[in-house]
Amino acid sequence: MPFWMRYGLDRKHGGVYTCIDRDGRLMDTTKSVWFQGRFGFIAAYAYNNIEQNPEWLAASKSCIDFIEKHCFDADGHMYFEVTENGTPLRKRRYVFSECFAVIAMSEYAIASGDKTYAEKALALFKRIQRFLSTPGFLEPKYLPALQARGHSITMILINTASRVRAAISDPILDTQIDESLAAIRKYFIHPEFKALLEMVGKDGEFIDTCNGRVINPGHCIETSWFILEEARYRDWDKDLVRTALQILDWSWEWGWDKEYGGIINFRDCRNFPAQDYSQDMKFWWPQTEAVIATLYAYQATHDEKYLAMHKQISDWTYAHFPDREYGEWYGYLHRDGTVAQPAKGNLFKGPFHIPRMMIRSYMLCQELL
Repeated sequence: MPFWMRYGLDRKHGGVYTCIDRDGRLMDTTKSVWFQGRFGFIAAYAYNNIEQNPEWLAASKSCIDFIEKHCFDADGHMYFEVTENGTPLRKRRYVFSECFAVIAMSEYAIASGDKTYAEKALALFKRIQRFLSTPGFLEPKYLPALQARGHSITMILINTASRVRAAISDPILDTQIDESLAAIRKYFIHPEFKALLEMVGKDGEFIDTCNGRVINPGHCIETSWFILEEARYRDWDKDLVRTALQILDWSWEWGWDKEYGGIINFRDCRNFPAQDYSQDMKFWWPQTEAVIATLYAYQATHDEKYLAMHKQISDWTYAHFPDREYGEWYGYLHRDGTVAQPAKGNLFKGPFHIPRMMIRSYMLCQELL
Protein backbone atom coordinates (compact mmCIF):
# COMPACT_ATOMS: atom_id res chain seq x y z
CA MET A 1 0.00 0.00 0.00
CA PRO A 2 2.75 2.56 0.78
CA PHE A 3 4.37 1.96 -2.64
CA TRP A 4 1.15 2.56 -4.56
CA MET A 5 -0.04 5.43 -2.39
CA ARG A 6 3.30 7.17 -3.00
CA TYR A 7 3.95 6.39 -6.65
CA GLY A 8 0.61 5.36 -8.14
CA LEU A 9 -2.07 7.63 -6.72
CA ASP A 10 -2.76 10.53 -9.09
CA ARG A 11 -3.39 13.47 -6.79
CA LYS A 12 -4.00 15.87 -9.70
CA HIS A 13 -6.49 14.08 -11.94
CA GLY A 14 -7.72 11.42 -9.54
CA GLY A 15 -7.50 7.66 -9.83
CA VAL A 16 -4.33 5.59 -10.01
CA TYR A 17 -1.40 5.09 -12.38
CA THR A 18 -0.05 1.55 -12.71
CA CYS A 19 2.72 1.78 -15.34
CA ILE A 20 5.40 2.13 -12.69
CA ASP A 21 9.06 1.09 -12.94
CA ARG A 22 10.92 -0.87 -10.29
CA ASP A 23 11.92 2.22 -8.30
CA GLY A 24 8.55 4.01 -8.55
CA ARG A 25 9.21 6.10 -11.66
CA LEU A 26 6.19 6.67 -13.88
CA MET A 27 6.74 4.99 -17.27
CA ASP A 28 3.43 5.76 -18.96
CA THR A 29 0.52 7.97 -17.90
CA THR A 30 -2.06 5.78 -19.67
CA LYS A 31 -4.56 4.55 -17.09
CA SER A 32 -5.99 1.07 -16.90
CA VAL A 33 -9.72 1.31 -16.25
CA TRP A 34 -9.52 -2.14 -14.67
CA PHE A 35 -7.24 -0.71 -12.02
CA GLN A 36 -9.38 2.26 -11.17
CA GLY A 37 -11.89 -0.30 -9.93
CA ARG A 38 -9.32 -2.72 -8.60
CA PHE A 39 -7.51 -0.16 -6.45
CA GLY A 40 -10.81 1.43 -5.51
CA PHE A 41 -11.73 -1.97 -4.10
CA ILE A 42 -8.36 -2.71 -2.47
CA ALA A 43 -8.08 0.63 -0.68
CA ALA A 44 -11.56 0.20 0.81
CA TYR A 45 -10.96 -3.50 1.56
CA ALA A 46 -7.79 -2.62 3.47
CA TYR A 47 -9.69 0.11 5.30
CA ASN A 48 -12.43 -2.34 6.28
CA ASN A 49 -10.20 -5.21 7.35
CA ILE A 50 -6.72 -3.97 8.27
CA GLU A 51 -6.73 -0.36 9.47
CA GLN A 52 -9.20 2.50 9.20
CA ASN A 53 -6.65 4.71 7.47
CA PRO A 54 -8.45 7.81 6.11
CA GLU A 55 -5.93 8.09 3.25
CA TRP A 56 -6.98 4.65 2.02
CA LEU A 57 -10.64 5.60 2.13
CA ALA A 58 -9.89 8.80 0.21
CA ALA A 59 -7.88 6.82 -2.36
CA SER A 60 -10.82 4.47 -2.90
CA LYS A 61 -13.17 7.39 -3.49
CA SER A 62 -10.65 9.06 -5.83
CA CYS A 63 -10.66 5.96 -8.04
CA ILE A 64 -14.45 5.68 -7.98
CA ASP A 65 -14.88 9.38 -8.75
CA PHE A 66 -12.50 8.99 -11.72
CA ILE A 67 -14.52 6.00 -12.94
CA GLU A 68 -17.82 7.83 -12.74
CA LYS A 69 -16.46 10.96 -14.40
CA HIS A 70 -14.37 9.45 -17.20
CA CYS A 71 -14.71 5.70 -17.73
CA PHE A 72 -18.20 5.14 -19.18
CA ASP A 73 -19.06 5.44 -22.87
CA ALA A 74 -22.46 6.78 -23.97
CA ASP A 75 -23.80 3.22 -24.34
CA GLY A 76 -23.05 2.48 -20.68
CA HIS A 77 -20.17 0.16 -21.53
CA MET A 78 -16.85 1.04 -19.89
CA TYR A 79 -13.53 1.79 -21.51
CA PHE A 80 -10.38 -0.30 -21.09
CA GLU A 81 -7.75 2.46 -21.32
CA VAL A 82 -7.96 6.23 -20.85
CA THR A 83 -5.40 9.03 -20.63
CA GLU A 84 -4.37 10.44 -17.26
CA ASN A 85 -7.08 13.11 -17.49
CA GLY A 86 -9.72 10.61 -18.63
CA THR A 87 -9.74 10.97 -22.42
CA PRO A 88 -10.92 7.61 -23.84
CA LEU A 89 -8.32 5.55 -25.69
CA ARG A 90 -9.70 2.05 -26.10
CA LYS A 91 -12.69 -0.21 -25.50
CA ARG A 92 -12.68 -4.00 -25.43
CA ARG A 93 -15.46 -6.54 -25.79
CA TYR A 94 -15.26 -7.63 -22.14
CA VAL A 95 -17.14 -6.48 -19.04
CA PHE A 96 -14.23 -6.83 -16.62
CA SER A 97 -13.91 -3.04 -16.22
CA GLU A 98 -17.52 -3.06 -15.05
CA CYS A 99 -16.92 -5.96 -12.65
CA PHE A 100 -14.03 -4.17 -10.96
CA ALA A 101 -16.00 -0.93 -10.72
CA VAL A 102 -18.81 -2.89 -9.06
CA ILE A 103 -16.60 -4.38 -6.35
CA ALA A 104 -15.01 -0.98 -5.70
CA MET A 105 -18.38 0.69 -5.18
CA SER A 106 -19.60 -2.18 -3.00
CA GLU A 107 -16.55 -2.14 -0.73
CA TYR A 108 -16.55 1.66 -0.52
CA ALA A 109 -20.21 1.58 0.52
CA ILE A 110 -19.26 -0.67 3.46
CA ALA A 111 -16.25 1.47 4.36
CA SER A 112 -17.96 4.84 4.13
CA GLY A 113 -21.44 3.86 5.27
CA ASP A 114 -22.84 5.59 2.16
CA LYS A 115 -25.41 3.12 0.82
CA THR A 116 -25.83 5.04 -2.43
CA TYR A 117 -22.60 3.40 -3.62
CA ALA A 118 -24.06 -0.05 -2.92
CA GLU A 119 -27.09 0.93 -4.98
CA LYS A 120 -24.81 2.12 -7.79
CA ALA A 121 -22.91 -1.17 -7.62
CA LEU A 122 -26.12 -3.19 -7.86
CA ALA A 123 -27.39 -1.13 -10.79
CA LEU A 124 -24.09 -1.61 -12.63
CA PHE A 125 -24.15 -5.34 -11.88
CA LYS A 126 -27.59 -5.56 -13.48
CA ARG A 127 -26.21 -3.66 -16.47
CA ILE A 128 -23.42 -6.25 -16.79
CA GLN A 129 -26.04 -8.98 -16.88
CA ARG A 130 -27.97 -7.09 -19.55
CA PHE A 131 -24.84 -6.64 -21.68
CA LEU A 132 -24.06 -10.36 -21.43
CA SER A 133 -27.61 -11.43 -22.29
CA THR A 134 -28.20 -9.00 -25.18
CA PRO A 135 -27.20 -10.73 -28.45
CA GLY A 136 -24.74 -8.68 -30.43
CA PHE A 137 -24.03 -6.03 -27.80
CA LEU A 138 -20.65 -7.52 -26.91
CA GLU A 139 -18.67 -8.57 -29.95
CA PRO A 140 -18.06 -12.35 -29.84
CA LYS A 141 -14.49 -13.61 -29.65
CA TYR A 142 -14.96 -15.95 -32.61
CA LEU A 143 -16.98 -15.93 -35.80
CA PRO A 144 -20.19 -18.01 -35.89
CA ALA A 145 -18.31 -21.10 -37.06
CA LEU A 146 -17.07 -21.55 -33.48
CA GLN A 147 -19.68 -21.37 -30.74
CA ALA A 148 -17.80 -21.26 -27.45
CA ARG A 149 -18.09 -20.14 -23.86
CA GLY A 150 -15.32 -18.88 -21.59
CA HIS A 151 -14.43 -19.70 -18.00
CA SER A 152 -13.23 -16.21 -17.05
CA ILE A 153 -16.55 -14.34 -17.10
CA THR A 154 -18.31 -17.31 -15.48
CA MET A 155 -15.95 -17.36 -12.51
CA ILE A 156 -15.60 -13.61 -12.02
CA LEU A 157 -19.36 -13.18 -11.68
CA ILE A 158 -19.27 -15.41 -8.57
CA ASN A 159 -16.88 -13.10 -6.81
CA THR A 160 -18.46 -9.91 -8.16
CA ALA A 161 -21.93 -10.93 -6.99
CA SER A 162 -20.65 -11.99 -3.58
CA ARG A 163 -18.91 -8.62 -3.06
CA VAL A 164 -22.13 -6.77 -3.93
CA ARG A 165 -24.08 -9.06 -1.61
CA ALA A 166 -21.86 -7.98 1.29
CA ALA A 167 -23.09 -4.42 0.75
CA ILE A 168 -26.73 -4.80 -0.37
CA SER A 169 -29.32 -7.56 -0.72
CA ASP A 170 -30.97 -8.56 -3.97
CA PRO A 171 -32.12 -12.02 -5.12
CA ILE A 172 -30.38 -11.61 -8.50
CA LEU A 173 -27.02 -11.93 -6.72
CA ASP A 174 -27.67 -15.40 -5.33
CA THR A 175 -29.25 -16.40 -8.65
CA GLN A 176 -26.15 -15.30 -10.57
CA ILE A 177 -23.86 -17.21 -8.20
CA ASP A 178 -26.01 -20.33 -8.57
CA GLU A 179 -25.95 -20.03 -12.36
CA SER A 180 -22.18 -19.56 -12.49
CA LEU A 181 -21.58 -22.51 -10.15
CA ALA A 182 -23.85 -24.70 -12.25
CA ALA A 183 -22.08 -23.63 -15.45
CA ILE A 184 -18.64 -24.43 -14.04
CA ARG A 185 -19.81 -27.91 -13.06
CA LYS A 186 -21.74 -28.59 -16.26
CA TYR A 187 -19.44 -27.11 -18.89
CA PHE A 188 -15.89 -26.46 -17.75
CA ILE A 189 -14.97 -29.38 -15.48
CA HIS A 190 -13.64 -32.20 -17.64
CA PRO A 191 -12.84 -35.32 -15.58
CA GLU A 192 -11.33 -37.10 -18.60
CA PHE A 193 -8.41 -34.65 -18.33
CA LYS A 194 -8.71 -34.01 -14.59
CA ALA A 195 -8.91 -30.36 -15.54
CA LEU A 196 -11.03 -27.25 -15.62
CA LEU A 197 -10.75 -25.86 -19.15
CA GLU A 198 -10.65 -22.18 -20.09
CA MET A 199 -12.79 -22.51 -23.21
CA VAL A 200 -15.37 -25.11 -24.20
CA GLY A 201 -18.13 -25.48 -26.76
CA LYS A 202 -21.55 -23.99 -26.24
CA ASP A 203 -22.74 -27.13 -24.46
CA GLY A 204 -19.42 -27.86 -22.77
CA GLU A 205 -17.95 -29.87 -25.65
CA PHE A 206 -14.20 -30.35 -25.67
CA ILE A 207 -12.64 -28.29 -28.48
CA ASP A 208 -9.53 -30.15 -29.65
CA THR A 209 -7.47 -27.12 -30.69
CA CYS A 210 -4.58 -25.30 -29.04
CA ASN A 211 -7.00 -22.76 -27.53
CA GLY A 212 -9.56 -25.38 -26.57
CA ARG A 213 -6.97 -27.45 -24.68
CA VAL A 214 -5.71 -24.58 -22.51
CA ILE A 215 -5.47 -25.06 -18.77
CA ASN A 216 -4.74 -21.87 -16.83
CA PRO A 217 -3.82 -23.27 -13.38
CA GLY A 218 -3.83 -19.88 -11.65
CA HIS A 219 -7.29 -19.05 -12.95
CA CYS A 220 -8.60 -22.44 -11.91
CA ILE A 221 -7.10 -22.11 -8.43
CA GLU A 222 -8.70 -18.67 -8.11
CA THR A 223 -12.04 -20.25 -9.03
CA SER A 224 -11.54 -22.87 -6.33
CA TRP A 225 -11.29 -20.27 -3.58
CA PHE A 226 -14.23 -18.29 -4.95
CA ILE A 227 -16.24 -21.51 -4.61
CA LEU A 228 -14.84 -22.26 -1.13
CA GLU A 229 -15.77 -18.75 -0.03
CA GLU A 230 -19.31 -19.34 -1.24
CA ALA A 231 -19.35 -22.76 0.44
CA ARG A 232 -18.43 -21.09 3.72
CA TYR A 233 -21.22 -18.53 3.24
CA ARG A 234 -23.57 -21.53 2.95
CA ASP A 235 -22.34 -23.15 6.19
CA TRP A 236 -19.69 -25.17 4.37
CA ASP A 237 -21.98 -26.70 1.78
CA LYS A 238 -20.45 -30.15 1.22
CA ASP A 239 -21.07 -30.34 -2.52
CA LEU A 240 -19.46 -26.97 -3.11
CA VAL A 241 -16.47 -27.88 -0.96
CA ARG A 242 -16.06 -31.12 -2.92
CA THR A 243 -16.18 -29.27 -6.24
CA ALA A 244 -13.70 -26.63 -5.09
CA LEU A 245 -11.22 -29.17 -3.72
CA GLN A 246 -11.39 -31.21 -6.91
CA ILE A 247 -10.55 -28.11 -8.95
CA LEU A 248 -7.74 -27.14 -6.55
CA ASP A 249 -6.19 -30.61 -6.49
CA TRP A 250 -6.32 -31.04 -10.27
CA SER A 251 -5.04 -27.52 -10.96
CA TRP A 252 -2.21 -27.84 -8.46
CA GLU A 253 -1.13 -31.07 -10.19
CA TRP A 254 -1.14 -29.31 -13.57
CA GLY A 255 0.32 -26.06 -12.27
CA TRP A 256 2.98 -26.76 -9.65
CA ASP A 257 6.42 -26.85 -11.28
CA LYS A 258 8.06 -29.93 -9.78
CA GLU A 259 11.50 -28.89 -11.05
CA TYR A 260 11.70 -25.21 -10.12
CA GLY A 261 8.66 -24.61 -7.89
CA GLY A 262 5.86 -22.09 -8.30
CA ILE A 263 2.69 -22.17 -10.38
CA ILE A 264 3.31 -22.24 -14.12
CA ASN A 265 1.23 -20.13 -16.52
CA PHE A 266 -0.33 -22.50 -19.04
CA ARG A 267 -0.64 -26.20 -19.76
CA ASP A 268 -2.22 -28.21 -22.57
CA CYS A 269 -4.70 -30.82 -21.33
CA ARG A 270 -3.32 -33.37 -23.83
CA ASN A 271 0.26 -32.47 -22.95
CA PHE A 272 1.04 -30.88 -26.29
CA PRO A 273 3.29 -27.80 -26.12
CA ALA A 274 1.25 -24.82 -24.91
CA GLN A 275 0.82 -22.14 -27.56
CA ASP A 276 1.16 -19.01 -25.40
CA TYR A 277 4.63 -17.47 -25.49
CA SER A 278 4.60 -16.99 -21.69
CA GLN A 279 3.54 -20.59 -21.09
CA ASP A 280 6.39 -21.59 -18.76
CA MET A 281 6.80 -18.27 -16.93
CA LYS A 282 5.84 -17.59 -13.32
CA PHE A 283 3.53 -14.59 -13.05
CA TRP A 284 2.77 -12.95 -9.71
CA TRP A 285 -0.97 -13.50 -9.59
CA PRO A 286 -1.29 -17.34 -9.86
CA GLN A 287 0.95 -17.60 -6.81
CA THR A 288 -1.24 -15.24 -4.79
CA GLU A 289 -4.38 -17.17 -5.72
CA ALA A 290 -2.75 -20.41 -4.57
CA VAL A 291 -1.80 -18.85 -1.23
CA ILE A 292 -5.46 -17.95 -0.59
CA ALA A 293 -6.93 -21.17 -1.98
CA THR A 294 -4.77 -23.50 0.12
CA LEU A 295 -5.66 -21.59 3.29
CA TYR A 296 -9.36 -21.79 2.46
CA ALA A 297 -9.01 -25.50 1.72
CA TYR A 298 -7.35 -26.07 5.08
CA GLN A 299 -10.07 -24.09 6.83
CA ALA A 300 -12.74 -26.16 5.08
CA THR A 301 -11.16 -29.58 5.74
CA HIS A 302 -8.48 -29.29 8.46
CA ASP A 303 -6.51 -31.59 6.17
CA GLU A 304 -2.80 -31.06 6.83
CA LYS A 305 -2.15 -31.65 3.13
CA TYR A 306 -3.51 -28.19 2.34
CA LEU A 307 -1.48 -26.54 5.09
CA ALA A 308 1.64 -28.15 3.61
CA MET A 309 0.65 -26.88 0.14
CA HIS A 310 0.08 -23.43 1.62
CA LYS A 311 3.55 -23.39 3.15
CA GLN A 312 5.03 -24.68 -0.10
CA ILE A 313 3.53 -21.94 -2.28
CA SER A 314 3.97 -19.21 0.31
CA ASP A 315 7.65 -20.00 0.89
CA TRP A 316 8.39 -20.13 -2.85
CA THR A 317 6.48 -16.93 -3.57
CA TYR A 318 8.04 -14.86 -0.81
CA ALA A 319 11.50 -16.14 -1.74
CA HIS A 320 11.21 -14.97 -5.35
CA PHE A 321 8.76 -12.10 -5.91
CA PRO A 322 9.29 -9.34 -3.30
CA ASP A 323 11.79 -6.61 -4.21
CA ARG A 324 13.90 -6.22 -1.05
CA GLU A 325 15.41 -2.93 -2.20
CA TYR A 326 12.53 -0.86 -3.56
CA GLY A 327 9.48 -2.61 -2.14
CA GLU A 328 6.46 -4.16 -3.87
CA TRP A 329 6.85 -7.31 -6.00
CA TYR A 330 8.24 -8.21 -9.37
CA GLY A 331 5.49 -9.48 -11.63
CA TYR A 332 7.20 -11.59 -14.24
CA LEU A 333 9.72 -14.36 -13.57
CA HIS A 334 11.34 -16.89 -15.86
CA ARG A 335 10.56 -20.51 -15.15
CA ASP A 336 13.60 -20.85 -12.89
CA GLY A 337 12.46 -17.94 -10.73
CA THR A 338 14.85 -15.30 -12.06
CA VAL A 339 13.40 -11.88 -12.86
CA ALA A 340 12.26 -11.46 -16.46
CA GLN A 341 11.54 -7.74 -16.19
CA PRO A 342 11.60 -5.57 -13.05
CA ALA A 343 8.71 -3.10 -13.50
CA LYS A 344 6.20 -3.00 -10.68
CA GLY A 345 3.19 -2.35 -12.84
CA ASN A 346 1.58 -1.95 -16.26
CA LEU A 347 -2.00 -2.01 -17.55
CA PHE A 348 -2.48 -5.52 -16.11
CA LYS A 349 -0.29 -5.59 -12.98
CA GLY A 350 -0.91 -3.17 -10.17
CA PRO A 351 -2.30 -3.02 -6.63
CA PHE A 352 -4.83 -5.83 -6.65
CA HIS A 353 -3.82 -9.51 -6.46
CA ILE A 354 -0.96 -9.03 -4.00
CA PRO A 355 -2.76 -6.83 -1.44
CA ARG A 356 -5.95 -8.88 -1.84
CA MET A 357 -3.95 -12.01 -1.01
CA MET A 358 -2.33 -10.35 1.98
CA ILE A 359 -5.61 -9.01 3.38
CA ARG A 360 -7.67 -12.14 2.75
CA SER A 361 -4.92 -14.47 4.03
CA TYR A 362 -4.37 -12.35 7.12
CA MET A 363 -8.09 -12.61 7.87
CA LEU A 364 -8.08 -16.40 7.31
CA CYS A 365 -5.03 -16.86 9.54
CA GLN A 366 -6.67 -14.83 12.28
CA GLU A 367 -9.76 -17.06 12.06
CA LEU A 368 -7.69 -20.25 12.06
CA LEU A 369 -5.58 -19.16 15.01
